[in-house]
Amino acid sequence: MLTKVARFLRRRSRRTLLAMIVVLAGGLAACGTAQRIGDPAPTTATSAPVMQGLPAGFGAGPPGQGLARYYHQQVTWTPCGDSDKCASVWVPLDYVHPDGLAITIRAKMRPSGDPAHAFGTIFVNPGGPGRSGIAFLDRVDFAAPVTSESQVVGFDPRGVGESTPVHCLPSRELDAYVAADRSPDSPSEIATLLRMQRHFARGCVRESGPLLSHVSTIEAARDMDILRSVVLDPYLNYYGASYGTGLGATYAALFPHRVGRMVLDGGVDPDQPPHARALGQTIALQTALTAYLTDCVSGKHCPLGGNVTAAQMHLIELFRQIDADPLPTASGRDLTEGLAFSGLVQGLSSRARWSVETRALDQALAGSGDALLSLSDRYVGRDRSGSYIDNRVEAQAAVSCLDHPDRRSLADIQARSSELLEASPVFGSAATWLPAACASWPTVPTLPRLDYSAPGARPILVIGTTHDAATPYQGAVNLADEIDGGVLLTHTGEGHPAYGSGNVCIEDAVNFYLTNGRPPADGARC
Repeated sequence: MLTKVARFLRRRSRRTLLAMIVVLAGGLAACGTAQRIGDPAPTTATSAPVMQGLPAGFGAGPPGQGLARYYHQQVTWTPCGDSDKCASVWVPLDYVHPDGLAITIRAKMRPSGDPAHAFGTIFVNPGGPGRSGIAFLDRVDFAAPVTSESQVVGFDPRGVGESTPVHCLPSRELDAYVAADRSPDSPSEIATLLRMQRHFARGCVRESGPLLSHVSTIEAARDMDILRSVVLDPYLNYYGASYGTGLGATYAALFPHRVGRMVLDGGVDPDQPPHARALGQTIALQTALTAYLTDCVSGKHCPLGGNVTAAQMHLIELFRQIDADPLPTASGRDLTEGLAFSGLVQGLSSRARWSVETRALDQALAGSGDALLSLSDRYVGRDRSGSYIDNRVEAQAAVSCLDHPDRRSLADIQARSSELLEASPVFGSAATWLPAACASWPTVPTLPRLDYSAPGARPILVIGTTHDAATPYQGAVNLADEIDGGVLLTHTGEGHPAYGSGNVCIEDAVNFYLTNGRPPADGARC
């Protein structure tokens, strides 16, 4: 029974509960059933016209000047709602060959309240990978002193959303992919899972073409430097959450002397080996679940039981039953164990969602999967019409498997299960199968190893939350230690990210740093 719901929560991510869940809910990668888990999917695309040559008149020049033309391009910002303006910025598909194919990065700018006294631009990224920075611009709530002095720009990183996007499967096939059983407990179930992942990867190759090999975090960070240049800022000011902290840290490693005021909220350790990362994520998820269950059983109407131990066992049994017999919903779609998993995790990242989580579990125990299905759809970006509002599931897979390929054998994957199950009887089996997601991903990274100490960079504010389910607190500690100018600010509590969680101490510290450039004392706690 324990292993079944442990198997229930599964999929891979390198940085966030959000990252972990999209991979788990979407089941990312291409795998087979041999000792290496399978042969890579073919890397030759049959379609995918997503890249193009540079437009006529775009900074024409002799070979060798290709990258300079991107930095000096003229960008036209056009109105796109209220006072906001949007633009598409050209970047090279491949930075090694900048005279080749080009892609676009879509960005949205919110002007400062007092342009005459603005100190520059703050770029924002919400994490994922695969989440839209354009959509995030409407959610991030910087204080008036910040927005009066700086314009804020949200952008969709390469491969994401309104930028040149990765695509893999049509909506109906993506539905099946997200709902699939990701807790195999027999050779035939393992083979089915790996076959499904191979189908997904082949779709990514077919629909995304050469782009699939060029959506790494290093390339996205280089895109940010072009964005910095086209808004005429000498330094990059930046707020990144979750995976966005890894993107920011990568930028600082590549361009330390161009770092301005940088906030990395929900810090991840970009240099952590895969197994240590999986173990840390498992512990963080279990910590968040325990906090939720503790809160639930302290109330009057917790449907799971009267104490944390009983509640966890009840939850495990519920998902065991869903795995054996998916729950009906009013939509006509069954709530599978995989969908129930992503619905559960959707509620763990924020205390504000706990009451919704409790009602959804109460419904599920009564035989209805509607509320958990609604949470799951919200997590993966599926609307009521059956369409996906963005490509977060596909982009998450493509970026994660390119950044951190984990090509362990099937035997090695299974050999690591006991340590992960000991860390969490609920999440350990899920973590066990994370490497299978990228084991045979068709793209093979050839990216350099970076020095994340960012020597010479201005002070960088790193925030860690002690009970963050998405990004383990230790990751923020490690990141702040690794950066020469790293300043650690600890948020004691739950929530992801910390800024915007309602903690006034955190809000004040971030606002003061963004407006004055002075971080709090290293090791400060809120």
